[in-house]
Amino acid sequence: MPMSAEMLRDHLVQAFPDAEIEIVDLAGDGDHYRARIVSTAFAGVARVKQHQMVYAALKGRMGGELHALALETSAPTGG
Repeated sequence: MPMSAEMLRDHLVQAFPDAEIEIVDLAGDGDHYRARIVSTAFAGVARVKQHQMVYAALKGRMGGELHALALETSAPTGG
């Protein structure tokens, strides 16, 4: 069963409670999403590690309920 955008957001909010999260359903099928996550948890962390943190937050659902996730992660910038 595909993962809804709401379920995806719930997992991300649990892992990154301070985050600004934007989710786009790329194909309209509940299976291909783009997520933009801005969180202080990513400050000073390499991009690859940021993405690993997101995949860990999804608790193994990548490749199962969630087929494809394009990630854009960053720490907040000053201002």
